[in-house]
Amino acid sequence: MSSVPGGSYTPPPPPVGGTSGSSDRTLMVVLAYIWILGLIPLLVKKDDREVQWHAKNGLVLFGAEIVVWIVLGAVGFAMRNMMGMSCGLGIVECVIWLAFLALRIMCIVKGVGGQRFRIPFVTDLAEKWA
Repeated sequence: MSSVPGGSYTPPPPPVGGTSGSSDRTLMVVLAYIWILGLIPLLVKKDDREVQWHAKNGLVLFGAEIVVWIVLGAVGFAMRNMMGMSCGLGIVECVIWLAFLALRIMCIVKGVGGQRFRIPFVTDLAEKWA
């Protein structure tokens, strides 16, 4: 594995037990990164290590997104009486939402191409998932 920070390429392991339908695998990789729908490939494709990797990565990314929104909600609640601060927070929330969207799109594109996109901290946490 490469220790380059940011999104680095990790080659996928070889397929287990022959090739499953590539369109099925493509669908499962896409579902892995669409919020709670990541549970579908996690539960349906238990024998496909590559799909499992993407599902776990997508679900941990979803969990990280929930944590960020909870923190931003608490900060917004605390700052509700400060003039102008809530507008600035709205801009920050929009930028963060776009960053999560870009991450999901990059993960889907790499995954459909048979590659893995490593997200710092998120992928490390997902790989510790047994």
